[in-house]
Amino acid sequence: MRCLNLSLAIAGVLALPATALAAPAGGATDLDQVVVTANRTAVSVNDLLTPVEVLDRADIERSQARDLNDLLRGRAGITIANQGGAGKLTTLFLRGSESDHVLVLVDGIRIGSPTSGLAALQDLPLELIDRIEIVRGPRSSLYGADAIGGVIQVFTRREQQGFAPRVHVGGGSDGTIEYGSGFGGRGGRGWFGADYSFRKTQGINACRGAGFPVFAGCFTDEPDRDGYESHALSLRGGVEINEQWSIEGQALRAEGQNEYDGSFGNYSETVQQVIGGKVDWRPSEAVHVQLTAGRNVDSSDNYLVNGLVGPANTTSRARVGHFDTDRDSATLQADFTLAEGHLLTAGFDWLRDRLDSDTSYDETDRDNKAGFVQYQGRFGNQSFEASVRRDDNEQFGGHTTGGAAWGLNFAESWRVTVGYGTAFKAPTFNELYFPFFGNAHLKPEESKTWEVGLAYRGDGFNARIDGFDTRVDELITFDSAINLPNNIERARMRGAEIGIDTSFAGWTLAASASYLDTENRVGFFRGNDLPRRAKHSARIDLDRAFGKFRIGATAVGYGSRYDDVANTVRVGGYGTMDLRAEYAFSDSLSLQARVANVFDREYETVSYYNQPGREWFLTLRYAPKP
Repeated sequence: MRCLNLSLAIAGVLALPATALAAPAGGATDLDQVVVTANRTAVSVNDLLTPVEVLDRADIERSQARDLNDLLRGRAGITIANQGGAGKLTTLFLRGSESDHVLVLVDGIRIGSPTSGLAALQDLPLELIDRIEIVRGPRSSLYGADAIGGVIQVFTRREQQGFAPRVHVGGGSDGTIEYGSGFGGRGGRGWFGADYSFRKTQGINACRGAGFPVFAGCFTDEPDRDGYESHALSLRGGVEINEQWSIEGQALRAEGQNEYDGSFGNYSETVQQVIGGKVDWRPSEAVHVQLTAGRNVDSSDNYLVNGLVGPANTTSRARVGHFDTDRDSATLQADFTLAEGHLLTAGFDWLRDRLDSDTSYDETDRDNKAGFVQYQGRFGNQSFEASVRRDDNEQFGGHTTGGAAWGLNFAESWRVTVGYGTAFKAPTFNELYFPFFGNAHLKPEESKTWEVGLAYRGDGFNARIDGFDTRVDELITFDSAINLPNNIERARMRGAEIGIDTSFAGWTLAASASYLDTENRVGFFRGNDLPRRAKHSARIDLDRAFGKFRIGATAVGYGSRYDDVANTVRVGGYGTMDLRAEYAFSDSLSLQARVANVFDREYETVSYYNQPGREWFLTLRYAPKP
């Protein structure tokens, strides 16, 4: 039955009636108006040679998603693995790459833990986010290490002309309470904004058991609710000093309290903080220079909490670990317009990772310096881009990556693209130095990727299909011969993604489906699938407005996956359906209602870790037009 739900979801994408695809003008998104930064420069998404998906503030609010996990699941090329609901560890696999092979940026600042290599997606509140760009494919030649599978860029709220206050309050299943407020505006040469967001939920029972005798699960039986609480604040502002100079800055801080199931720890207090600023200089129409700098703090205090029986009705809390990492970065970039349609970009990057922990590491800091050059050009109906980057890592020495892509527009509405790129990933501090589990002799992972795409952009109908083949050498994985991580494997990830964006008979439709084939290519597990990647996935978002009333639905389906390298633990496929409705009392005030997982499907994305059943939410929003 779980696989049937996936089949129905994919069939719904591929079996749309011909009348639906012949949409009227103005139905689908006008891609010429969507500007992205996938190439480190502002470019119309329609001019990009790289597949990019953009989710703006209107998309986020219309979906009524509760967190990034909820918003991103099922989208083309993305597999999500979550360990037990809201606030729990969430990892993202893009195009079959490892979960630490995706670079995450917040307002252009690199985030992520140098110890685990992961970005804490579960701690980035949606209410503070203005836009998300999902860039698929290798981008190391522009951004450096980690971007083997792609880049996810998160932009916090941005302000419109005038003053705009906003408030939201809501609640729902599992004792969920949410509220927040903010304001922002532009006046003269300046702009400013601030937003606060609070979320608290009792959660679900995160883990269903110890998993013995199989090496899985959380190794304890704690059949209780595992709650989550988050406080987040975003501040930003900027000023245009004159026609040539401008300066801006932003800060985001999210503090979380997370309960989970575990034998060594079951409670954590986390901090995710991003502070950054940018100075812009435009001495002429042909030259644009930017200096960007920032810091990401990823901090976690972990505890083991046990209940005590007695009149005091208290609990004991023992601290079992502290990890505090800082990631400082700076970029100097210059863009030169050589002629109309020809842009040359050159820049320098600096990055420093630092670790403070009560766990002893042999090394606790390292830096990386890099220079990069990129050319983007248009020649009639053809486009070309090429980039090269040289990284000098304090631990691993020099590393050169490059990329090139070519595109051809034909028959007015069609475009074909071909691309090639290399990328690399430096080992994390945990992989290198964690006591008794690290291997200081590890080498960086390296990849090569070929891509081909075909896109159609018509009157009210957009479609794209992309294929890719990625091969990773020196893949880091656990080596049972030495009981440590080791560079013992090669892997191949190949697949295809299809996306459709259209409107018909008053409905708007966004649909995607993905096929992924992964393979471990050497060693004892040669020929096995890489763990936690689903071969098939699909998502459909369907919405329609009836005057002041709007309804919508989201269907997500995933095929089965394996949870381990040996492919002995299978996680079944599943499909879910969410329904939503919204009523606008006025241009400023609206009430949203959502029922998630309508059919109360039981499923897992990581073996032994539960996912929420049927849930409901109500949200009241007030946001006057500026």
